[in-house]
Amino acid sequence: MNYNLCFVILLVVWTNDQVEGQFNPHFFPGRSVIVHLFEWKFSDIATECEEYLGPNSFGGVQVSPVSECVISPKRAWWERYQPVSYAIISRSGDELDFADMVKRCNEAGIRVYVDVVFNHMAGGEGEVIGVGGSIVSPQERLYPHVPYGPDDFNSPCLIENYQNAKEIRDCSLLNLPDLNQKLSDVRANMIEFLDRLIDFGVAGFRADAAKHMWPDDIKYIFGNTKNLNKKFSFPDNARPFLYQEVIDMGNEPISKNEYTTNGVITEFLSSAEIGNIFRHKKLKELIKWGTDERFLRSDRALVFVENHDNERGHGAGGKDILTYKDGKRYLMAVLFILAHPYGISRIMSSYDFSNSDEGPPMSAEEEILSPIFNERGLCINSWICQHRWPGVAGMVQFRNAVAGSGIVNWADNGEHQIAFCRGELGFVAFNGYTMSNLNSTVKVCLPPGIYCDVISGEVALDGCTGLEVVVKDSGYANIFIPGDSPTGALAIHWGSLYLAK
Repeated sequence: MNYNLCFVILLVVWTNDQVEGQFNPHFFPGRSVIVHLFEWKFSDIATECEEYLGPNSFGGVQVSPVSECVISPKRAWWERYQPVSYAIISRSGDELDFADMVKRCNEAGIRVYVDVVFNHMAGGEGEVIGVGGSIVSPQERLYPHVPYGPDDFNSPCLIENYQNAKEIRDCSLLNLPDLNQKLSDVRANMIEFLDRLIDFGVAGFRADAAKHMWPDDIKYIFGNTKNLNKKFSFPDNARPFLYQEVIDMGNEPISKNEYTTNGVITEFLSSAEIGNIFRHKKLKELIKWGTDERFLRSDRALVFVENHDNERGHGAGGKDILTYKDGKRYLMAVLFILAHPYGISRIMSSYDFSNSDEGPPMSAEEEILSPIFNERGLCINSWICQHRWPGVAGMVQFRNAVAGSGIVNWADNGEHQIAFCRGELGFVAFNGYTMSNLNSTVKVCLPPGIYCDVISGEVALDGCTGLEVVVKDSGYANIFIPGDSPTGALAIHWGSLYLAK
């Protein structure tokens, strides 16, 4: 490996206004990383917070839209993104289930972020029935349970030219009636819904289809909610975290930079680039990760390997996007974004699907099934549960342990083997080969001693349950990652020391 390369990332320090603004996810101390438990039931999310996410030091959970939505013919996942009212009732549960989930997750140290759909309302012909029994008439633009009427929507038109910013924001996306967020009653209805969620103890929101709304409207709506509920250990005057879905791959008429004063942005460019590198390029190119001028600055970027849209071929990234179907290559990309300081990390936790519309695992009565786990803690009944894959929890803890430190002592072999330190707090290495071993002596930037590789195991009372790394007095250690390693990675940090010298 080349030991002469050195790469340092200067971390952006949050200013006081950012700490109290809508850029702070409000993780409990010593925690980080959001998991998107896509389509999970509220009761199962609560249990997962208590039994897995909390004990493994994750920071938060993103839940699918909770507002009443249409009932699609085959219970497709996208029905959640067609609201008929702002009542809290969905396939995940009702308002009482939601309140219980948020309370239990907060008590377990896990913050909750709700995906909210404000760009549009449900489409359809004739009378459409919601999951809670509400009846609406999309063609007449009548949604009495909000209430919304024809005057609350933009003039009917379809998006035909995606190079026209006004058309993208004022016309209908996929024939879904487009709300006019500049109207006072529309804004009031949305703010009231957000305030109800805040009362229940949520920490923030994902704004769906933010690119299809005017930045100033988003600023007004999310900027005029209540402060976060102090009953759930939020500080005084804390503002809800906001991350906005804005797809901007460059050469777009709408720039993600138009939205950065509102909150964080879902950085789709990083999703496509991480997939491209792990699929087609040499891992040594990751030395510049996060510094590309096309990327948002670190404290404005929500980063992920994939989300619920582009894992199905929708949205940005195309064939470069890595998903659970890519196995080890995908897992390595997930471990890398956890190891690297760039952005606020979110992990997708999905279910198996064979077509892009397919909804979550369900019973003959169309009720969502609860995940079932084997003796290794992995899901086995069509739920994929990537957040439980080998090494992921260990790397979440690694990220927490090295928080605030940059990258030093970057090393690579010119191709697919890379290693770097996170300051003097941790070390990580990746072997992108499938046939060749990584077997090298590398500076690991940690005090001498025996450390436990947190990807293959953990520190236990009787030693390390995984691989051991012996750091010599010189600060160097022999690092071995076989080509057939199930994860292709190794990581140690100050907290994984179990025998000091």
